[in-house]
Amino acid sequence: MTGRPITVMGIFVADVTFRTPALPLWGQTILGAGFKLGPGGKGSNQSVAAARLGGKVSFISKIGKDTFGKMAQDMYAAEGIDTSLLAVSSDHSTGAAAIIVDDANGENAIIVTPGAANALTEEEVDSAREQIRHSSVFMTQLELPLNIVEHGLKLARGLSVRTILNPAPACNLSDSILELCNFLTPNESEAEALTQQSIISLEDAEKAAEILLRRGVSTVILTLGARGALLKNAELTQHIPAFQVGPVLDTTGAGDAFNGGFAVALSEGQSLIQAVRLGCAVAGISVTRHGTAPSMPSRTEVEALLNKSS
Repeated sequence: MTGRPITVMGIFVADVTFRTPALPLWGQTILGAGFKLGPGGKGSNQSVAAARLGGKVSFISKIGKDTFGKMAQDMYAAEGIDTSLLAVSSDHSTGAAAIIVDDANGENAIIVTPGAANALTEEEVDSAREQIRHSSVFMTQLELPLNIVEHGLKLARGLSVRTILNPAPACNLSDSILELCNFLTPNESEAEALTQQSIISLEDAEKAAEILLRRGVSTVILTLGARGALLKNAELTQHIPAFQVGPVLDTTGAGDAFNGGFAVALSEGQSLIQAVRLGCAVAGISVTRHGTAPSMPSRTEVEALLNKSS
């Protein structure tokens, strides 16, 4: 299917990934099980995920005029992502992320330095007004400065464009920001940070989602890892199971895979339940592969999984 354009605002960073049997203590050196350098950043990953599914994606961000910045531009050219809104700075370096992956179960811990993206200005976001106006959805995350996130959400809402906020990495958000979100897509830890509600069961997830709805979010999609996702708004509460595709190798980027799939489904006019299901399928495939952007599946792979599971 072919949908309307999707505009993503976020950061690009170079992912420096280390696989290890254990985390080192302060002052300790250990031998890792593997090392890889590749493209990352939540907004960038989500753009790649959406583009590989056939989405017409434009990416708003800022990179440096350096080796990592060239990595970004080369990838966007290969993936067919519009970079007319991607600013290039001579004064700031492109960002980087240190990713530590547990070699036994694929779980991860991440340190992100946004670099040039931290210097993205409101004026540069405003220059994307016409692109946003013609978009089906505007999607962003919390790796950019909070004032830029809020500015982008306000701009999109003022243009009557649906907004998706992936509240990652977790931080406290005001109700004024949450009220700008047509769709909020936290994982369990992010939802706990926003609501102070411990999430162990599906009932706990529903309680957390209800708190976020009361604070102004229109629809909450709470991603639950191996348990899938919970969709909740004023009219609907639905649990969508995860897809068990194969052994989990690396969960890094699973949330980005979900959000990219969800945005594409919305851009194509699919129902909310279908959109969450598509997001779960994309994430289910991505965790069976190493890396972030490189792990994002094609539309053919995702459709095959959906058809097999229907």
